[in-house]
Amino acid sequence: MIEKKKGLGKGFYNGVGGKVEPGETPLEAVIRECLEEIGVAPVNPRWMGILEFYNDGELYGYVHIFVADNYVGVPRESEEAKPLWFRIDDLPYNRMWEDDKFWLPLVLVENKKIYGRFTFRNDWGELIKKEIYILEHLG
Repeated sequence: MIEKKKGLGKGFYNGVGGKVEPGETPLEAVIRECLEEIGVAPVNPRWMGILEFYNDGELYGYVHIFVADNYVGVPRESEEAKPLWFRIDDLPYNRMWEDDKFWLPLVLVENKKIYGRFTFRNDWGELIKKEIYILEHLG
C-alpha cells in the first residue's frame, strides 16, 4: 500500500495507481505507475477486476485492479507516495476509501475477480450506493 501524498485521496492509504496514458494498456500502466511512485516493478501482475466510480451523480472513472505476489527493485518514497506494508488481516480501513472494505477482501483474501460500482456524494464524503459482482466465469 501507499500513503498518498497529494491529489485526490491525499493522506489516505491506497494501492499504487494512476491514469492509463494514450497508447498504453492497463497492465503497462500499472507497471509504470509502480516504478514512478515507489521504485519497484511488480512481477507477473494479475488483473483482478475493475471498479467504476461516481461522485455527485457524475461518472468519475474506472480503476483496474491488479495484484502481484512479488516485485523487483527497492521500495522508496516519492513526491506522490510513501510505501507501507500491512498484514492483510490488519488493513487500516479507517484511513482508506470507504469502498475498500467491501471489495478488497474479496480480491486479497478470497482471490475473486470482481466488478464494482460505487456512488459517492458530497464531494466523495459519503458512500451512498455499492454494487459488487463476482466475475466467476473469468476464473
